[in-house]
Amino acid sequence: MGEHIDQENGVVKTPMMSKLRYNSPFVQVALIGLVCFCCPGMFNALSGMGGAGQVDNTASNNANTALYTTFAIFGILGGGIYNILGPQKTLFAGCSTYVLYAGSLLYYNHTHKQSFVIVAGGLLGIGAGLLWAAQGAIMTSYPPHDRKGTYISMFWSIFNLGGVIGGLIPFVLNYNRTTAVSVNDGTYIGFMVFMSLGTVLSIAILHPRKVIRDDGSVCTNIKYSSMSVEGVEILKLFLNWKMLLMVPAAWASNFFYTYQFNNVNGALFNLRTRGLNNVFYWGAQMIGSVLVGHIMDFSFKSRKVRGLVGIGVVAVLGTGIWGGGLAKQLEYSREHKPDADHLLDFKDGTDFAGPFVLYFSYGLLDAMYQSMVYWIIGALADDSEILSRYSGFYKGVQSAGAAVAWQVDTQNAPFLNQLIANWSLTTVSYPLLVLLVILAVKDDSNSIEGIPKIDDPKSAIPASANGSIDSFSKSTA
Repeated sequence: MGEHIDQENGVVKTPMMSKLRYNSPFVQVALIGLVCFCCPGMFNALSGMGGAGQVDNTASNNANTALYTTFAIFGILGGGIYNILGPQKTLFAGCSTYVLYAGSLLYYNHTHKQSFVIVAGGLLGIGAGLLWAAQGAIMTSYPPHDRKGTYISMFWSIFNLGGVIGGLIPFVLNYNRTTAVSVNDGTYIGFMVFMSLGTVLSIAILHPRKVIRDDGSVCTNIKYSSMSVEGVEILKLFLNWKMLLMVPAAWASNFFYTYQFNNVNGALFNLRTRGLNNVFYWGAQMIGSVLVGHIMDFSFKSRKVRGLVGIGVVAVLGTGIWGGGLAKQLEYSREHKPDADHLLDFKDGTDFAGPFVLYFSYGLLDAMYQSMVYWIIGALADDSEILSRYSGFYKGVQSAGAAVAWQVDTQNAPFLNQLIANWSLTTVSYPLLVLLVILAVKDDSNSIEGIPKIDDPKSAIPASANGSIDSFSKSTA
């Protein structure tokens, strides 16, 4: 590709520019990773303790039901809202609700009144819908089409580092409270500090039309959409066969959190060990995302083959891990689980080792499964406007499944039934994803939805004006 200029922004596009530019996809995906490190990363660490750090899961389960109900709605609407408002306003509004939710749990620690926690959970669902729609659009549309797996794994590693650090907060602050029933105030305050930092950092994310890939191409030419356009386009998603094939995978992808957090980590381990377990659960996610990113970007020349191999690897590993989970689950039940005096501690040696490895493996599988699905979404299109809707649809269906899962646990469904439901949902999704890759993923980058063809005269304008990446970067910082 020769040097040419973006007429609107006056940017000279030079091949193979630095990855460390402020307006590069690498820096912007890293920034959204840091935002998610501080907000959903910390939320994941909080939820992963089981009952959000409370011995009684009821308040947390009800709050999560409210959260994922509103998340299901605003996850689907979030893509349209992102296309109208742009990333900064969408992300700032979304991140601020995480701080409120952590604050509601601090309030609950003193009053044990659920109302504020449930309302805050519902508001967090709205904010999460906005944040994850924006995140999905950025993570799948900013990178070059042949390195989306690499960028997804980079994001997932930074994001889940938040869960690792977040797991250390309750472990350190509650280390000497082996028989405590809930985490202390400092734990919730620590989470609020990180979430506030993420809210401020969201302002640093650039609009996709200002992001320039390393080969000089602009991520997208869109400006701002309208409510009427987005309303129509969102409704079309429910008739889009690509999205329909993805529904089981989306539904399953957060459904298993309730079981893993409450009925494995929360049911088997004491408070401080639950925090330590989360350090490794989210650390395993970093490993899993890197493995999948490598498979789906570098394993074979054909992108379609890489997608199929990635699904196969996740399916085989998932079958083995859920099988191990079944073996452990047959040893206890909701009615016959360890009491407070017999919960596992990380100092319990071999008794601790087996359940710990299982929980670690659940984290590994989660990252591999979700990174695989995000790679497939990113392979369906290459434009931020399209991918924000696809990502929003995925998060909306995902959240609807999570809302059901949290309420199922509130109704005291048997642990074994929940495990079987989770295993079945993920298993059903694999052949449908295989079909989606076969039918919709193309090896020719010019065939991807949303990519202007290289020989399209609209995709390149001969250089005839002054401008530079450096001056452009300074004007948008």
